[in-house]
Amino acid sequence: MFKINLEQRKEKIENRRSSINGKLIYVLFSIFYSLQINAQCAMCRASLESEGNTTKAEAVNDGIVYLMVIPYVLVGVVGVVVYRMYSKRK
Repeated sequence: MFKINLEQRKEKIENRRSSINGKLIYVLFSIFYSLQINAQCAMCRASLESEGNTTKAEAVNDGIVYLMVIPYVLVGVVGVVVYRMYSKRK
């Protein structure tokens, strides 16, 4: 009976690991895939298109994406810290 419980525990651990690995790959893919998106508000786009300066437009796009990513990174870090604190209690 003890061997069955030990084998079942090992199987559950392996299933959790594969599930976590799949989720991690999905999250990383989602983050890096979304970084290629160009984002602009209507006013920024109109003012930059009228000038005809593409380098300036690309710089504005990069700045907007940078500002958009920072809150997600901070929430992710807080989530990892809370998860580790919670798992240490157990």
